[in-house]
Amino acid sequence: MRPWGALALCALLASGAAAAAPPSSAAPGPAAAALHRLFRTEWQREMREHPLEASGDGFHQYDGRWPDVSLASLAREHAGDLHALARLAAIDRAQLDREDRISYDLFQYRYRMRVQGYDLKTYLMPMNELDGIQTLRILTQTLRFRNLGDYRHYVQRLRTLAPYMDETIALLRHGVQAGMTEPQVVMQRVPHQIAAYVVSDPTASPFYAPFRRMPSIIAAPEQARLRAEATKAIAGVVTPAYRKLQKYFDGDYLPHCRKTIAADALPNGKAYYAYMVRKYTTTDLTPRQIHKLGLERVAQIHAQMQRVFDQVGFKGSYPDFVRYLRTNPRFYYKSPAHLLEAYRAAAMRVNPLLVKYFPVWILPRVPYGVRAIPASLAPDTYPAYSVPPAGDGSVAGYVAVNLYKPQSRPKYDIQVLVCHEGRPGHQLQIPIAMELKGLPDFRRFDYYSSYGEGWALYTESLCGRMGLYGNPYSRFGYLDWQMWRAVRLVVDTGIHSEGWTRAQAVAYFEHNTALSTQNINTEVDRYIAWPGQALSYMIGQMDIFKLRDEAQRTLGAKFDIKAFHAAVLEHGALPLTILNRVVARWIRNRQQGAPEHRPAM
Repeated sequence: MRPWGALALCALLASGAAAAAPPSSAAPGPAAAALHRLFRTEWQREMREHPLEASGDGFHQYDGRWPDVSLASLAREHAGDLHALARLAAIDRAQLDREDRISYDLFQYRYRMRVQGYDLKTYLMPMNELDGIQTLRILTQTLRFRNLGDYRHYVQRLRTLAPYMDETIALLRHGVQAGMTEPQVVMQRVPHQIAAYVVSDPTASPFYAPFRRMPSIIAAPEQARLRAEATKAIAGVVTPAYRKLQKYFDGDYLPHCRKTIAADALPNGKAYYAYMVRKYTTTDLTPRQIHKLGLERVAQIHAQMQRVFDQVGFKGSYPDFVRYLRTNPRFYYKSPAHLLEAYRAAAMRVNPLLVKYFPVWILPRVPYGVRAIPASLAPDTYPAYSVPPAGDGSVAGYVAVNLYKPQSRPKYDIQVLVCHEGRPGHQLQIPIAMELKGLPDFRRFDYYSSYGEGWALYTESLCGRMGLYGNPYSRFGYLDWQMWRAVRLVVDTGIHSEGWTRAQAVAYFEHNTALSTQNINTEVDRYIAWPGQALSYMIGQMDIFKLRDEAQRTLGAKFDIKAFHAAVLEHGALPLTILNRVVARWIRNRQQGAPEHRPAM
């Protein structure tokens, strides 16, 4: 996922966003022409300012660069965002067609969120145990390595890493001075991640991986020259840079990290957490409302779980059943290799079933695979995550699966996890958005967590309709993952606005889910480090279910689940308020028998 918002949309959408109209053959009017000039200008600026994202999205003009994260550069970016909003305000929205109004609203939403994030100084926390300069090893799996130019650009990045490292360390120093630091309890996971880059042998560095096997299109003498240049750059630049980070982080930053865990303990912390909740849910729900919603959802899922373990004939309480699942070896693979094989088999089971629930024209053209999470990252990260393909299709997407401690990765979780991270989840929704050639680039590559994670969670239930949970334990695995996301609503808000301790959060997880102790600890630390993000899953799923129920109730025999899924996906990622307006328009068009239109793919 992109993995690497938001204001109230009511006023922003007062005049109403709607579903796309068929493209017109007439030349765009002055307002539309000005709007799309702004989009192109700002997208080029964004790619220039964020060259790693540009490379990943398939825009290769900045392939040899790192981002400039100095305070002066971040201030210039902020000024550019304000200027872009002023240019947008000068465009008459009323003169735009329906799809351009959606684009107008999304651009305004996106840039207002960027401005708010800067004002709250979110940039002063550039690292946590999940993300940051110490996780750059994933670049070796996401960047393009097809030809001589790709390798030369990569070597150029290795040679010029030092300023990026120095700027990151400077941000951490400013964060300490401003009281904007991550909690120490989660940052204790980072030193061993940094240590993976501090190596005596340059060929043992994670950054050397692309040189172990190079494409035959590059002549052997040139391959040898590139390997020598990479070895020199890693030894002379990369390793010293990470050694410098290691010295600062271990000796200075970590001791100054805050002892509190709640986001509201930060300077202006209540506003910071409220911003994170808006950003990740794209709603105006308050932390208190979400906490209450989570408690209700946990109770509902418990009732569904009870029916499953009654079905398997288990005699005992729910905690007894969970203990049985956690400790019985029959539910676990003994080796990482067998676990990886099972994930890949689960992905293959889904593919032939997709055409029953999606129109063929919308299915993504780019393939995806399943890979292991790097060993240095695995102990501190998710059970799995999704890495999208390159926007130009030059690099396939993949699901990264966690093989650390296979005895903590139950078999009954495998299928539901693959459905979420693979297809029909992230590896379907994100590539579809990238392939919507008729949309402005910022929309093709944007990501709203409540939409993307809500969609992926929704598709877990869709895999149940496909018949992929073939026994009660797999069904329980699905419900356990639903419970996991409901518990997130309680735990995230509990930690950051209700005064919960880490121990309380862990205990609530242990009481309500069948997750292993390993997973529970990494999950709780994730919520501590990344406030608000965990709320997006269940909030988004519930909204998509609500929209589907409304469509079925309103359309009756005219309801087509393939068409509904296309309506949800064919505009790219959307904040939930805009998604509701888009689907409402689609329902009205179906009622009236209006002709379907297909977006440009």
